[in-house]
Amino acid sequence: MTTALLDALPNIPRDKDGPVFREPWEAQAFAMTVALHAKGLFTWAEWADALAYHIKTTETKSACDSGVDYYSHWLSALEQLVIAKHAATPEGLHTLQAAWDRAARATPHGQPIELANDPSPAYTIS
Repeated sequence: MTTALLDALPNIPRDKDGPVFREPWEAQAFAMTVALHAKGLFTWAEWADALAYHIKTTETKSACDSGVDYYSHWLSALEQLVIAKHAATPEGLHTLQAAWDRAARATPHGQPIELANDPSPAYTIS
């Protein structure tokens, strides 16, 4: 990712080598955003605007500056943008969130969480 693209993102936690992540899900949310941008779902300017708007309307500046909630905001903004672009419905996202939650609860500690671990899938995994 270029420095110009990183500079377009408000307050992204990073060091001299690029973005930094505290948890694996943060890196995955980042990667999903980059992949959806690369597929043309939204422009980088649209993404930066959506993230900035979400941060501005849901958090005080000082709390966001600490980086603690940054990727929670990131994920929420991504969900809202995906819905706005009609790439998913709120119901579809809720169904997937519930499936991942069930899969996480059914996965033994230390093992990778996979949707295949969902004990009661509401859909077929192909």
